Amino acid sequence: MKKIDVRDAVGMKLCHDITEMRDGFKGPAFKRNDVIREEDVEHLLNIGKRHVFVWDDEITEIHEDDCALRMAAAASVPGVRFEGPSEGKMLMFAETEGLFRLDTDLLREINHVEDVTVCSVPDHYPVKPGMKLASMRIVPLTTREENILKVEELCRQRELFKILPYRHLKVGIVITGSEVYHGRIKDKFEPVLRAKLSKYPADILGVTVCDDVQEMIGNAAASYLEQGADFLIFTGGMSVDPDDLTPTAIKSLGADIISYGMPAQPGNMTLVAYMGDVAIMGVPGAAIALPVTMTDVLLPQVFTGVKFTRDELIGLGDGGLCQSCSVCHFPNCTFGRY
Repeated sequence: MKKIDVRDAVGMKLCHDITEMRDGFKGPAFKRNDVIREEDVEHLLNIGKRHVFVWDDEITEIHEDDCALRMAAAASVPGVRFEGPSEGKMLMFAETEGLFRLDTDLLREINHVEDVTVCSVPDHYPVKPGMKLASMRIVPLTTREENILKVEELCRQRELFKILPYRHLKVGIVITGSEVYHGRIKDKFEPVLRAKLSKYPADILGVTVCDDVQEMIGNAAASYLEQGADFLIFTGGMSVDPDDLTPTAIKSLGADIISYGMPAQPGNMTLVAYMGDVAIMGVPGAAIALPVTMTDVLLPQVFTGVKFTRDELIGLGDGGLCQSCSVCHFPNCTFGRY
């Protein structure tokens, strides 16, 4: 490509989009490969373009649109679609509901490649169809092909993006607490959990209220396991009080406790465990009082069927402090990034 005065560019093809901003509009006033006409000169001058890039007969680099198309092809995965190129970039959108996963190390490697920029929503982000997930482009109008070849090779070795779809889970809920069991207070957990689970493909097998008796709690859980439960939720009895027996009851089932307590608030005392492929979550009382806790952060991954590791849960410390905003915007915030 070559730089040329707009007055001398009549009859020539543009090799880049030209963006115009006016009255709240931002978009391409001229598109790549548009032939500049005499009447276009004043328009270009009015939007501050005294020079433009036009095609040169001796092209030795790759145009930004072609780079964006090739990067999109390299990063494409099931469950997404791309739009573009427009103004040199490709946008990636979700076509399915699920959990967005990002190889953050690979993203960093790709963005170390000269001229290349790729950005996305955070790792572990819950997505719905139509949501914008990523954008990719080069900074200049053209770049050397070897830079795009590096990106393509990196994406062949590892998967940059993926959307993990939610699985249909059979859920058993065990509510503990002598005060609830004996009718001293009304249970508040059930409506909260039903509302949270309604966002996922959950079949709630039932809700059982138990006294603070380890055997009773264990029997309730065993009953749901016999019914084919994929996911058990326990509420109440998650603190360090002497009458709080829920973690002990979960352990007595033979569950492998990955974490009881995690570096995140609210929901500090959340428990995550597994019995084979059955996921188990102990939900502390914060879930009743607050709109978003660690329960909301962890549910998306539970419904993908991918097990948590202790290292992942420890990683919640970075971004694990909710700001308790007057209007909650979760997940469009820093809380729960891991």
